Amino acid sequence: MNNIFSLLLAETMSGLAIGLIVAIFVLGAAATVAAWMLTKRHLEKVSKKKSEQKLDETSQRVEEMLKSAEAECKQLKKEAILESKEQDLKRRNEFDQEMKEKRAEQQRVEARLSRQEDQLEKRETEISRKEQSLEDQKKNLERKTEEVRKAQEQVSHQQELMTAELERIAQLTKEEAKKQLTEEILDETRRDLAVQVRNMEQQAKDEADINAKNIISLAIQRCAADHASESTVSVVPLPNDDMKARIIGREGRNIRAIENATGIELIIDDTPEVVILSGFDPVRREIARLTLEKLISDGRIHPARIEETVEKVTKELEQQIKAAGENAMFEVGIFGLHPEIIKLIGRLKFRTSYGQNVYRHSIEVAQLAGLMAQELGLDVNFAKRAGLLHDIGKAVDHEQEGTHIQLGADIAKKYKENAMIVNAIMAHHGDVEPKTIEAVLVQAADAISGARPGARRETGSGYVKRLEKLEEIAGSFHGVDKSYAIQAGREVRVIVKPEQIDDAKAIFLAKDIAKKIESELEYPGQIKVNVIREFRSVEYAK
Repeated sequence: MNNIFSLLLAETMSGLAIGLIVAIFVLGAAATVAAWMLTKRHLEKVSKKKSEQKLDETSQRVEEMLKSAEAECKQLKKEAILESKEQDLKRRNEFDQEMKEKRAEQQRVEARLSRQEDQLEKRETEISRKEQSLEDQKKNLERKTEEVRKAQEQVSHQQELMTAELERIAQLTKEEAKKQLTEEILDETRRDLAVQVRNMEQQAKDEADINAKNIISLAIQRCAADHASESTVSVVPLPNDDMKARIIGREGRNIRAIENATGIELIIDDTPEVVILSGFDPVRREIARLTLEKLISDGRIHPARIEETVEKVTKELEQQIKAAGENAMFEVGIFGLHPEIIKLIGRLKFRTSYGQNVYRHSIEVAQLAGLMAQELGLDVNFAKRAGLLHDIGKAVDHEQEGTHIQLGADIAKKYKENAMIVNAIMAHHGDVEPKTIEAVLVQAADAISGARPGARRETGSGYVKRLEKLEEIAGSFHGVDKSYAIQAGREVRVIVKPEQIDDAKAIFLAKDIAKKIESELEYPGQIKVNVIREFRSVEYAK
């Protein structure tokens, strides 16, 4: 289409060019005629005769010019027509070539469309065949579904008849029979599950015991520590009994000054050549002991001297506390602790727990935890740090409200300790779940250190209460006949009623008792829960 338009435009332009040339020549002729007329008028004025002669000449020249212009126009027209025809021929050839190419392309497109139509027809045929097959399958399925429905109705009817007959024979309703069967299946499942649980637990315990014993024995062998029981009193020896009177002073002013300055009670009785210092704050008791020793060695005992000595001893003790904290840090092999935490560790040197020195206990826990972490390929520094800080709350539990666990966690948070260290401190008595294996190692190391022979001691009343509480917890469960706390509270034996507790239930009962003991009691080490079930059938032959 574009070629046809170009051809028409070219022909139009050729015609316009020829017309333009003719117009130019016509205008030229008109101009010549106008010049001739002007010349004629002029010549008429000069000389009519001369004008007539020249007019003939001019007419001849005009005629010649017109003839020449007409001949030139004809020549230009011929040339324009020839050029136009050549361009027209060229464009026609190009148009024909383009039309041939387009016809060839059109033929290719038509062939492709023809092939696609053939494929579509084949697909339509295949789809029609599949639709017919699906229709046949659908009818067949509907027929079979109807047969199955009828069969189900027959089976349901038969089941109803059989159920009614079974209910009549068994004298049980369907729901009662289902409930009874479910209970039997659950009981059987519980027994099977209990056997599997027991076998798996026994296997896991055997493997864990072997590995744990190896690791703990290695750790204990590499960390030997001496233990000495400490109490809440200190004894200061006197050079003679006359010193007692000087310590008391006139009307008791010296002893009151010492007690007011230190916060520790002085007990002066008939015991020869000793003064007993009594108080729960170990730091204050140590200040009182050192003050009294200095006053006795100096010999000058009066209220002013007492206050001066207490102040001096307090400063010296602060330096000792800081040095003790640094020594603990160097002994364990950890660095980067906050200066205030170092001071609190040093204060633990004067703190006891069940007669065990908390300072030495913390160092031992850190070393045990580090050794076990090393055996297991864990973070040794993290385990040591958590072990050293696990009882840091005991340094301030005489001064602040709260358990030593919560106080220790608050101290660790205050001085920007790692969140996992805080978790290990809070988890070392099982108050929260440990988030790392190192925290579990701190628990184990704490139990090992506290359970070593001679490490801790308990008061008689506290020991008896713990045994009574163990027996009370065990006896609070259904089916328990008797319970006994033995081996100094390390084991509780529970005798159950065999008609109420079977072997499967005995396993779960032992777990429930152990969980309740863990949640309600505080104790060093671990407590074994031993559930005993015995059934005896006795008959006499007469």
